Amino acid sequence: EVKSMTENRIYTYLNPKVALMGAGCVKEIGKHAKDLGATKALIVSGKSKHGERLTLDIYKILEDAGLEGTIFPGADPNPTDTSVMEGADIYRKEDCNIIVAVGGGSPMDCAKAIGIVVYNGGLINEYEGVGKVTKGIPPLITVNTTAGTASEMTSFTIITDTERHIKMAIVDPRITPDIAVNDPELMVSMPPALTAATGMDALTHAVEAYVSTMATPTTDAAAIKSIELISKYLREAVSHGEDIRTRDMMAHAEYLAGIAFNNASLGYVHSMAHQLGGFYNLPHGVCNAILLPYVEAYNKQVVPERFADIARAMGEKVEGLSNEEAADRAIEAIRKLASDIGIPSGLKELGAKEEDLELLAEHAMQDVCRLTNPRELSKEDIINIYRKAM
Repeated sequence: EVKSMTENRIYTYLNPKVALMGAGCVKEIGKHAKDLGATKALIVSGKSKHGERLTLDIYKILEDAGLEGTIFPGADPNPTDTSVMEGADIYRKEDCNIIVAVGGGSPMDCAKAIGIVVYNGGLINEYEGVGKVTKGIPPLITVNTTAGTASEMTSFTIITDTERHIKMAIVDPRITPDIAVNDPELMVSMPPALTAATGMDALTHAVEAYVSTMATPTTDAAAIKSIELISKYLREAVSHGEDIRTRDMMAHAEYLAGIAFNNASLGYVHSMAHQLGGFYNLPHGVCNAILLPYVEAYNKQVVPERFADIARAMGEKVEGLSNEEAADRAIEAIRKLASDIGIPSGLKELGAKEEDLELLAEHAMQDVCRLTNPRELSKEDIINIYRKAM
């Protein structure tokens, strides 16, 4: 039942060429775009008013550096195959030679997928799975405005297939962004609910990477530090979002979680959350937050010592406890954090229905993220977890 950590293998660590962090760092993107040989950017953004204002600021920074730009505000909250194809058409028509994504995970994922289609042809749906992107993508700068998805620095893109109503995971080292930007000044206006959801997304990345069958000392270090920072700063970020230091610490936390899962991958929380997001068009971070304690209650039985470490990182007093008892503390700490920051109590509140659980479970068993979960789960196990999380 427990999957062993594989021995005697070669490790590959994927990260952006350059990561810019700290207040005001976004002003550097014009210089970096020119270093990448760019003359005209496709700027991919979301559809919100806040996103619109921010995108115009980015346009101005690029313009001041002598670059042209075309704005594509077509990234849906769960980006779709149709919006990807639309963006790729605009990139080609406008003769762009760089992509700049602005916003949270959705514009980042949309931008990567546009890049795949532009350089590799065909439909984005043909690239679902691992390692199918043979020709890479155009130069890509990702300007992150949330502290959660880490899409600004990973080799993952998640795109909704509008016909099948599922989220396709596309994973390939060739889609890792060139320049990742985490400027906390762009995060202070994030509303509390989005701060909470994206923060729990980051925690899920760190926890799943730490218990992954591909975990290494390098990913462990990043994951544990991320868990420490999230436990210390997420409540504060939700209640006092204007505090720049808190935002900066959460930006570091989500980036560290990105390092961890970009290189150790994830587990069944993400496999199951992807189905909820694709089927009901639900926010990814909230789905992760609700599922996290339920999936890990299954996983802790096979790697309790890993969950004891997570409990310590979350500030739990575990001296004198067995690994199993400490692991229980970790699950409780996750539940308490989610509750303290106002995460909905169950999937039913989001509109999930009992009669859909079997189909959701079947799709979760095909999702690439499941491969590194520390415990094999049957379809019945997955349905049971969904049911408990209702």
